[in-house]
Amino acid sequence: MFWKRKSKKQDGQEATGSAAEGAVDTQEEVEEETGSEGTGAAADTTAEGDKGTKADKADDSGGAEESDKTEDAHASDDTAEDSEESGGTDADEESEDSDDAPAKAAASDDPFDDAGLAEPGVTGPDSSGITRVRSEGVFEFDGTKHEIVSNTWIVDTGDDGVIVIDPAHDADAILKAVGDREIYLVACTNGYSPHIESAIKVAEEGDADIALHPREMRIWRRFHGAEHRPEIEVEGEGSFEIGDVRVDVIALPGTSPGSVGYYISSLGVVFSGDTLRKGEPGKVGDSAIDYSKQLASIGEALLSLPGDTRVLPDQGPATTVAAENANFDSWV
Repeated sequence: MFWKRKSKKQDGQEATGSAAEGAVDTQEEVEEETGSEGTGAAADTTAEGDKGTKADKADDSGGAEESDKTEDAHASDDTAEDSEESGGTDADEESEDSDDAPAKAAASDDPFDDAGLAEPGVTGPDSSGITRVRSEGVFEFDGTKHEIVSNTWIVDTGDDGVIVIDPAHDADAILKAVGDREIYLVACTNGYSPHIESAIKVAEEGDADIALHPREMRIWRRFHGAEHRPEIEVEGEGSFEIGDVRVDVIALPGTSPGSVGYYISSLGVVFSGDTLRKGEPGKVGDSAIDYSKQLASIGEALLSLPGDTRVLPDQGPATTVAAENANFDSWV
């Protein structure tokens, strides 16, 4: 799937190529359930390289090995050595720290890495042009209602346009954060209500397409009915080009059959939905739907990304690939 979006102020939408491999079976399933024709704008296909099949493990070595101190407290060489060991300023020593040190530094400076601040509100835009809208809502799953605060992400595409990812509970707050910019795409990581609740209202306000995996249509219909189907079917290995931004779609089955992530390499960020949150695999309500498949998605698809990649989830604070690589073994 390859979809190139140009500003409506210019040439309009383009689509090239053929439907993604494997879409036939899932599309037939959707059509049997809904009794309707396929979506109005099919996604185009390009094969991307393998994202990797193994999770890289974070380097826990902690930096360069310290030399032993001598008992001679008056020796000048020992004094200089002790100064370096106690957190000195030698740039070469700092550059030899473990691979995940840059990721930790980035996380500490990340405006979205704000654990404990779970109130509704808007944060950003950050230096990458990303804004987070937190909104309160109720998610009902398996007969139980959960009061939650969800993240909606707004990505500036560099040409007065934005992508809205996982439009959650408060459409008005999302649209206010978008402002006068054009909404090019509403992209959902799966079909649960915290990821789609405001999708139709936001998309209609911006005259934008909605992107969702076809296997999420059953969940979508439970919330929105069959009248308004998402225009674009997304699957792993597909990509979008919107404004100045290329978005790669990553298949993340586990919390639901058609869960996906959206990876923007130029910004060093992946939107992980409910698959991976800071310090833990995400849950649906209080449940792990298919834990082994979810762990495989985390390890093979997300943790194979560069260690300094920022992970922006559907709930809670941001994290990094390196930080979660260090946690992965405890989840297995």
